[in-house]
Amino acid sequence: MSTLRFILAMFVAIFLFASCNGGGSSASDASTNGGDTDTDTDTDTDTDTDTDADTDTDIDTGTDTDCPFGEYSGDFEILEQSDVATLAGYTSISGQLVVHGPSCIDLSELNCLTSVGGSLEISFNSVTNLDGLNNLTSVGENLSIMMCDVLTDLDGFSNLTSIGGTLYVEDNDALTNLDGLSALISVGEHLAFIWNGALTSLGGLSALIWVNDGFWMYGNEILPDCEACDLLDQLTRGPSSINVHNNFIDSCTPVPINCP
Repeated sequence: MSTLRFILAMFVAIFLFASCNGGGSSASDASTNGGDTDTDTDTDTDTDTDTDADTDTDIDTGTDTDCPFGEYSGDFEILEQSDVATLAGYTSISGQLVVHGPSCIDLSELNCLTSVGGSLEISFNSVTNLDGLNNLTSVGENLSIMMCDVLTDLDGFSNLTSIGGTLYVEDNDALTNLDGLSALISVGEHLAFIWNGALTSLGGLSALIWVNDGFWMYGNEILPDCEACDLLDQLTRGPSSINVHNNFIDSCTPVPINCP
C-alpha cells in the first residue's frame, strides 16, 4: 500500500513539474511578445535637398536704352541748342560734326557719341565746357576748336585717343590748359596751337607720342617756349616740320634736345 502511494505521489509530482514548465514557457513567450520593442527604425527619410534655385540673374545684354541709336549717316551741323537734341542717343556720326553758333552752350546730350568719322569743329560759340563729349574716343579727320571765348578747358575730351587729321586749337581767349587731352596718343597730320592768350602749359598732352606732319606753336603769349620743346622731346614719331615762335620766351634749363 505504501508502495502504491509512493508511485502515485511520484506521478503527481511529475505531472505538476511538467505543468509548471509548460506554463512558464507560455508566460515567458507572452511576456516577450507583450514587451515587443521592435520599433520601426526605418530612417529612409527624404534626402532630396532640391537646391535647384532660380539663379536667373536676368543680365541685360541688349542695347543701352540711354543710347538707342547707332550711327548717324552723313554730316550734322549744330547751330542752336535745339539741334543738340536731334543727335542725342547716337553713338557715332559717319560725316563731319560742326558745332557753330553763339546760342549753343550745352553739349551734354551728346554723351552717347564715341566716334566722328569726318571732322569735328567747335567754333564761334559760348560753350563753357565740352562735358557731353566725354565718351568720344576718335575723330577720323580734323579736330578744330576755334574762337570759343569762354571755354576754359578741354576736359570733355578725356577719352579721346586718336585724331586722323589735324588738331587745331586757335584763338580761345580763356583756355588755360590742355589737361582734357591726357588720353590723346596720335595726331595723323598737324598739331597746331595758335593765339591762345591764356594758355600756360602743354602738360596735358602727356600721352602724345605721334605727330605725323607739322608742329605749330606760336602767338601763345604766356606759354613758355620750353613747353613746346619738352613736347617735341616726348614724341617718338614726327613731326616733319616745326614752327615755334612768338610765345613767351624763356630760358630752358636744361635745354631740351629738340628746342628750335
